[in-house]
Amino acid sequence: MDKLKAEDMNVGKHVEEILKKQGKSAAWLASEIPCERTNVYNIFKRKSMDVRLLMRISVILDHDFFAELSREAFPKSK
Repeated sequence: MDKLKAEDMNVGKHVEEILKKQGKSAAWLASEIPCERTNVYNIFKRKSMDVRLLMRISVILDHDFFAELSREAFPKSK
């Protein structure tokens, strides 16, 4: 991920990027959540989202979005 501050990270767009990197579709994610496919496209547009939803997506995609946010918010000092 590019050097972004945590508050600048667009979580929905990042979910979409990870989904595409894994070769999975919005329809697949919708079936896993479960929700309508149009709701997944709305998730992609969100700059932030509910912690429970992000946790569910993290588990489904086996990707720790929380760790990324934490690293951006609290970078190691050198």
